[in-house]
Amino acid sequence: TPGDPLEPLNRGVHAFNDGVDRAVLKPAARVYADYTPDWFQTGVGNFFTNLFYPTTIVNQALQGKFVEAGQDTLRLVLNTIWGLGGLIDVATQNGLPVHDEDLGQTLGWWGVPAGPYLVLPLLGPATLRDTPTRVADSFLQPFYWYDAGNERWFSLALDTLDRRAQLLPLDATLEGVFDQYAFIRNAYLQRRQFKVFDGNPPEEPLEDFGDPELEEP
Repeated sequence: TPGDPLEPLNRGVHAFNDGVDRAVLKPAARVYADYTPDWFQTGVGNFFTNLFYPTTIVNQALQGKFVEAGQDTLRLVLNTIWGLGGLIDVATQNGLPVHDEDLGQTLGWWGVPAGPYLVLPLLGPATLRDTPTRVADSFLQPFYWYDAGNERWFSLALDTLDRRAQLLPLDATLEGVFDQYAFIRNAYLQRRQFKVFDGNPPEEPLEDFGDPELEEP
């Protein structure tokens, strides 16, 4: 498949990840979604989203998006101070927009190609460009530097559980897909391109799709 020269290896890792998900993550996420109150789940989601904003702000500055960086700095301050450490999304209630930037998007914005599609063990879809940036972005996470006990690992587990619970409504769609691997790959690559170009990805020529009916005689 174009853009996926490592498909045999990727499919093997995808099958491993899917097995772990079915055996551990999905059952745990269902218990979490069914037996924790909505206000708790909302607070957890808000808290970890707020922790990601230092990463977003730095990458906005690297892309020259200084207005957005200022908005998200204000968002971080509002939610941290008046939102009880990020549990309450005070910034959205006051009309501040929501942004999401990472180093992979920054490299793409500067013209670095995505490279081959990769499926990482336990971490899921990525590209050659996005893989090392996940490590770099982690250095901007407050809990990376907080090592007073087991809080870092507890926060990682809770964040993973909350993110998986948010994806539960998509399970029915995936179960009805003939090739889950190809569906997830295409969805991930399209979403990353959408993010890199801020919702305005360049249009590909029709002949790039390889449809013989579209080729000129």
